[in-house]
Amino acid sequence: MSSNPAANLSNTKSEEEWQAVLNPEQFRVLRQKGTEAPGTGEYEHHKAEGVYTCAGCNAPLYKSVTKFDSGCGWPAFYDSIPNAIIRQPDNSGGRQRTEIICAACGGHLGHVFKGEGFKVPTDERHCVNSVSIKFH
Repeated sequence: MSSNPAANLSNTKSEEEWQAVLNPEQFRVLRQKGTEAPGTGEYEHHKAEGVYTCAGCNAPLYKSVTKFDSGCGWPAFYDSIPNAIIRQPDNSGGRQRTEIICAACGGHLGHVFKGEGFKVPTDERHCVNSVSIKFH
């Protein structure tokens, strides 16, 4: 068994299958761990009540009540739906961060940061790419 929890996901597709169901930008972010440009995402300033799901597999990830305005350029949430995401170390780009991925399909969502001083219950900011999620 792999030490990488994402490697053990049951809802996985081949790269070709992902390319067939995702648009090129979704594929780049969700499957290749890309990042959309700050301030360009559809959900950065979105305020409606509902649930945000994974754009790859539609698994529920975040409730709108946990979304807050962080000013970071991406949608920010202070907590996920229980067991919806997996956290794993990300040392890319010469810095240590915590990547967040969809627990159902392994799609890259963004990163989580702690201790930034936002007045939220968890003292966390889940910095999520809009292209990685859909709103319902």
